Amino acid sequence: MTLTQTNLKEQILVSNGFFGPYGGCYVPEVLLPGLMEIAAAFEDVKTDEAFLAGFHQTLREFSGRPTPFTPLSRLTAHLGGARLFLKNEGLNHTGAHKINHCIGQAMLAKQLGKRRVIAETGAGQHGYATAAVCARLGLDCTVYMGRKDYERQRPNVYWMELLGARVVAVEDGSQTLNDAVIAAFKDWVEHPSDTYYLLGSAVGPHPYPAMNTFFQKIVGEEIRRQSISQNGRLPDVCVACVGGGSNAMGMFFDFLDEATVRLIGVEAGGRGVKPGDHAAKLLHGHAGIFEGYHSYFLQDGDGNIAATHSVSAGLDYCGVSPVLAWLADTGRVEFTVASDAEALDAVQLLARMEGIIPALESAHAFAHAFKIATELPPEAVVAVNASGRGEKDLFITMRHFQEESLRKYAVNLLQ
Repeated sequence: MTLTQTNLKEQILVSNGFFGPYGGCYVPEVLLPGLMEIAAAFEDVKTDEAFLAGFHQTLREFSGRPTPFTPLSRLTAHLGGARLFLKNEGLNHTGAHKINHCIGQAMLAKQLGKRRVIAETGAGQHGYATAAVCARLGLDCTVYMGRKDYERQRPNVYWMELLGARVVAVEDGSQTLNDAVIAAFKDWVEHPSDTYYLLGSAVGPHPYPAMNTFFQKIVGEEIRRQSISQNGRLPDVCVACVGGGSNAMGMFFDFLDEATVRLIGVEAGGRGVKPGDHAAKLLHGHAGIFEGYHSYFLQDGDGNIAATHSVSAGLDYCGVSPVLAWLADTGRVEFTVASDAEALDAVQLLARMEGIIPALESAHAFAHAFKIATELPPEAVVAVNASGRGEKDLFITMRHFQEESLRKYAVNLLQ
């Protein structure tokens, strides 16, 4: 299917899995029946009024939507230039935007009669949300997590286990999100009939990219209503961090056909431009096929998946949504990077100026938004998607901001 730059929203949701040359369904034959079953069910629920009513009811009653669209008045005055607003997805139950697609997919799994759900997670927010929704719906839950992420995101591991999920620390490869995805796929290959793979971003084989986008688009829909209500107009700029692409697509989707709204995705610039020092797929990656789909991936000179790095566990995935790959090629979405240091600085500035501590993933978006706000006129509106809150990053940020406090805390735990 050839996509154009008109009616983008409709094209994405009826694309049959291809977005320009990207997307597709490149998986072992044993998984095809399950994916076809999910794709057919997704087509049905997109227009099923009863399902959608239940989805939105659960978003309200369980997750706590709508989330606030918060003016950052002190930061705006401090920086000068455009008015800054924060879409506070961190105030969702479980602390991030991830619960939006977890609710939708878990309801779909229940409708398909699946009793077991598996998931992958990096920062832990997707795993935490999956565990919470599975507990509410009475589904067995197993979450795969790279060993490095398992260690650096211990609060979320604890929450998942408290909710009854089995958390598996993956020891293979780089022991990060990419390896957790591979482990989850292996599990699904071994248990194709009774298991639903609740994939955590707008990546993977068809129908996951479009399905994840569909369940996340509530974010942009709320921003549209809230910005018109509070400002009398749409935002001039929407900024979101980009790992796999779920929070970016959730924010961007409703504005794709609004030519006046500038959309900017911010990738993890890490600690430099050398391979293994960043996770900027769209700026430094190459097209390829991996984990069931065609998109941009970070690769070495031989075409193998390269190592990644980010201070934020949720941004160090090796690939990016095929939808975003196409939107990058067409120019509808701009992409840039923020470094580890810039993200950490943004955490501290937002905390001290506005009393809000964002997740390190979201801090990448704030770092860039703070830059561009100074370049825009004071009547401009810049909206930033705070995809999650920062409690999960406690031990990472303490190591950077209060290393002595972290050392004392560790000593007290051992006493």
